Amino acid sequence: MNESPQHYVLGSDVAELARLDHQAAAIAQPTQMVLRAAGIAPGMRVLDLGTGLGHVALMLAEMVGPSGSVVAIDQSAAAIEVAAERAAAAGASNVRFAEADVTTWRDDVAFDAVVGRLVLFHMADPVAVVRHHLAGLEAAGLMVAVDFDVGASRVDPPTPLATRALGWVMAAFTHAGAHPSIGPHLGQILREAGVGHVTSFGIQGYLASHDPTAALMLAGVVRSLHDTIVAAGIAEPAEIGIDTLEQRLAEEAHEANAVLLPPTVACAWGRRL
Repeated sequence: MNESPQHYVLGSDVAELARLDHQAAAIAQPTQMVLRAAGIAPGMRVLDLGTGLGHVALMLAEMVGPSGSVVAIDQSAAAIEVAAERAAAAGASNVRFAEADVTTWRDDVAFDAVVGRLVLFHMADPVAVVRHHLAGLEAAGLMVAVDFDVGASRVDPPTPLATRALGWVMAAFTHAGAHPSIGPHLGQILREAGVGHVTSFGIQGYLASHDPTAALMLAGVVRSLHDTIVAAGIAEPAEIGIDTLEQRLAEEAHEANAVLLPPTVACAWGRRL
């Protein structure tokens, strides 16, 4: 039986929070490009779904400026605590955080925009989540979804260990009930939920063999999914060799002069009709 996708399969320990920081840094630029293209602007009141450590919330707070505001929610109390501390340290007084379930939470005041980055990936019914928050938007309010297409990730030229590791990640997410290839479907999800005037595209990154981020990112995801990978019978601990995986991935990439194509950052946005 699959685990509920409402459960964040990657966990929330110190190592996972550090991995989230690395991941957020890697996709900060495409995220900002998407938010600007979608129409996030000064003065808006924005809801950030599944904020985690608050990376998107702080980005939104800067974009909407002092005349705007951001409400950021997440089910992880540990992540929310870190996010609130970082916001206070950054002097972001126009953002507030709340521990809440993104499938049911609703504010009394409508939002100009709702943003969800890497949240629909983990939802049992992504359409229902979008539809729920669409109802909390102002007329012609903006709905923005940013997520991964893990299925688009590959190594060129293919290398044995990295190819196996990517396979472990895809299989583990699928076993846990998540949607690792949700990215290409974001536009369809928004349309089915009732969002109008939908735009959708993806941004692909390239990490050359000399870039340590490639091995770090892939090994980090495998580490966070390790227990799921083993419990599901996808790979044995000895095959994974988690303690040396990052080093072996880096050495393999260097020897092959390989480029890692990380998951495509996919996006879709549209407006409440």
